[in-house]
Amino acid sequence: MPLYEFRCPSCGVFEAMHPMSEVPGSRPCRNCSETAARVFSPIGLSALGSDRAKAIGDAERSAHEPDVVSHVPNSPGASSPRATQDPRHLKLPRP
Repeated sequence: MPLYEFRCPSCGVFEAMHPMSEVPGSRPCRNCSETAARVFSPIGLSALGSDRAKAIGDAERSAHEPDVVSHVPNSPGASSPRATQDPRHLKLPRP
């Protein structure tokens, strides 16, 4: 069962488990029994484990911890790795 967040005007935010088919828009607070409205919050991307979540995490991390660059990419004199190991391709005309 998924966790849903509810906000009580007096006590603040708390979580409650409900089946997806029976999610209420509000529920009584656990502490004071006042009506607490459901809070819509984004899903936890860290729990996804997908490539998209990794890309978002890398982008956020690079804002505070950028990668150290040791050379200028595609600079003159920098050797680029060969795309092929076939020696016949060296004889082909270059653009």
